[in-house]
Amino acid sequence: MCVSPEDQKKTDHLLALDGARERLQLFKASLLEEGSFEHAIGGCDAVFHTASPVKIIATDPQAELIEPAVKGTINVLATCTKVSSVKRVILTSSMATLLSPNFPLGPNVLLDETTFSDPSVCEEEKQWYILSKTLAENAAWTFAKDNNLDLVVMNPGLVIGPVLQPTINFSVDVVIDFTKGKNTFNRKHHRLVDVRDVALAHIKALETPSAKGRYIIDAPIVTTEEIEKILREFFPDLCIAHENEDIDLNSMTYKVNVEKVKSLGIEFTPTETSLNDTVLSLKEKHLV
Repeated sequence: MCVSPEDQKKTDHLLALDGARERLQLFKASLLEEGSFEHAIGGCDAVFHTASPVKIIATDPQAELIEPAVKGTINVLATCTKVSSVKRVILTSSMATLLSPNFPLGPNVLLDETTFSDPSVCEEEKQWYILSKTLAENAAWTFAKDNNLDLVVMNPGLVIGPVLQPTINFSVDVVIDFTKGKNTFNRKHHRLVDVRDVALAHIKALETPSAKGRYIIDAPIVTTEEIEKILREFFPDLCIAHENEDIDLNSMTYKVNVEKVKSLGIEFTPTETSLNDTVLSLKEKHLV
């Protein structure tokens, strides 16, 4: 589903997928338009809700991030409760919903599916993206409980991997920055996960009857030096600078329990493969 299915720039890459002409249908819908998903969801056995704006800086957080995330999620879930054929909903949330700015992160800290960000702290710290995803997931759980809806939530880290679309999204832009010697988050440690692993986890969550609750999807932590070394090795033609010495050495050092998602049969793609495939696809599309 998309706002403008007639816009070829937004749909041609989807229609070019194997079997798409026979099996893919595109419907006009909007996250903020109540009831706009009814035609698309009608007759479906399951629904994947994966859409929510990603921005770190917003001039109007309520309009740009919070309302589309929260209202959009509830609009989709509300439609699902009206369609008797829908048996399960898979919601793409984010690891951001585990990373409240007030958490004392450190090498001995272990995060798992029971961890939730504090919305009030996110608002105080102006962490608008974290706030939007946290409020949306909280609203989804409340709605699912009140309406007896079978909901499973996926919480991935920063998603990289080969791109389908001809445009640059936020997570891909992070990789592009690395190829230019920039570190978007000014961190020493990064939590990257391959889009193919994330997609498979969503499918497994649908196909596994016992799947329930939240699932963190997060590959092993990688340092800035390791990312730069991998990129220089695979792509010596790119201008990849060495790490900025001013990076916060203590940022984002924590452990994540991913045993639950591994129980679905997920084995994480090596970071080297993910980074290589990401940049190769960007080169093919002349984006780097």
